[in-house]
Amino acid sequence: MKYIMIFCMLVLCSTGIQAQQPTAPSFKDAKLNTVYTQYIALKDALVASKASEAKQEAATLQKSLADIQNGKKASEQAAIIASATDLVRQRNAFSLLSNEMKTLVKGNVASGALYLEYCPMANNNTGAYWLSNEKKIMNPYFGDEMLHCGSVKETIQ
Repeated sequence: MKYIMIFCMLVLCSTGIQAQQPTAPSFKDAKLNTVYTQYIALKDALVASKASEAKQEAATLQKSLADIQNGKKASEQAAIIASATDLVRQRNAFSLLSNEMKTLVKGNVASGALYLEYCPMANNNTGAYWLSNEKKIMNPYFGDEMLHCGSVKETIQ
């Protein structure tokens, strides 16, 4: 699999075709653009199973959420992630943070789309949601263990 990926990257680079990164949606509130970008950085740190990076991203996100109307609950969950010392606690709080973020972004997208994704096995098989810029599943609750576990439940535009 690793060799196939390297081959594909070489072919794309040698032909001048570049893999396109998914574009982030934009929101009606500029502060929400910042918060969403920080949320995605936190999600990516959890996907990579980098607890210290997730801790830093969560601390930044917590501060930004304090400036968002109705962002108090989300800010509290970001604070829990920022103070957690292990991935299990961070991922549990991320589930609650994602629920709050969904509420913040719904109805506020100015352009583009984002995806509400779901893993049924997260949180001891009770399931958990997260937001993403792309349909491709990159599971923040399991990282490498089950990277592609989950499905897109909703497109938010």
